[in-house]
Amino acid sequence: MSQPSPTTNRLPVSDLHDRDDALLTGEAVALDVRPASFVLRAAGALIDFIVTVIIAFTLIGLLVAVASSGALDIAAVTALSTSVIVFSFIVVPTAVETITRGRSLGKLVIGARIVRDDGGAIGFRHAFMRALAGFLEIYMTFGGLAVLVGLLSDKSKRIGDLLAGTYSQHERVPRAIDPVVGVPPQLASWAAIADVARMPDRLSRRIAQFLKQAPHLTAPSRMRLAQDLAFEASRFVSPLPPVEPELFLYAVAAVRRDREFAALTLERERLARLQPLLAGQPHGFPDR
Repeated sequence: MSQPSPTTNRLPVSDLHDRDDALLTGEAVALDVRPASFVLRAAGALIDFIVTVIIAFTLIGLLVAVASSGALDIAAVTALSTSVIVFSFIVVPTAVETITRGRSLGKLVIGARIVRDDGGAIGFRHAFMRALAGFLEIYMTFGGLAVLVGLLSDKSKRIGDLLAGTYSQHERVPRAIDPVVGVPPQLASWAAIADVARMPDRLSRRIAQFLKQAPHLTAPSRMRLAQDLAFEASRFVSPLPPVEPELFLYAVAAVRRDREFAALTLERERLARLQPLLAGQPHGFPDR
């Protein structure tokens, strides 16, 4: 195995930076976020529409019941009717999204949240602008205007999102399970006799990060990083197997993981055998 000169290693910038829809933070870190699709947004909006209409009709029904008893005149009924509409279609959606930081019942069902274009949580201004525009594009046109604008937007934005600078972010994504790679078969005999000393935590993290990102790196970067990390790790391994640097790193990581797991399992078994003595009462002492 070749041993290049030691250098200061930094993992290359992820390929997320090359995507047009990638979100970059102030520290130039790319976040892999996904806007909610048009179908999901439509389903969530339909749920919110039904809930809002139920609230409005309930309040209007109460108002009609009070007005029918003769307790209110026509002017009061007109003013209260307008107040019910403003409260149901603007105040309630604004309050809900402000308090929940972009959530509502429909968005909770589909697993989405309204966020700013830079990925931050929305505030009162954003929620109010969305609710105000939503009254026109959703309730006045029965969703027709929102559907038309959403189909033409790359992030399924409606007019309220365009005015407020927001979009719907899909947060319910499946958890990615990292594959567990064992010792390569050609190094099985070496792993049985290899002496792998404890490595610095920083080096261990860099090796683990490289092995996780290796399939997504370009061939020159992958080879260079593997050589540099293998050179640093070779000081803690004896004997050195005559294999490629990346294969050597996979073997070292697998050996360290298996031996640390065996040590933890042995420690757990010893503690289990001592548990009766540690938790038991002295002879003749009552167990209260």
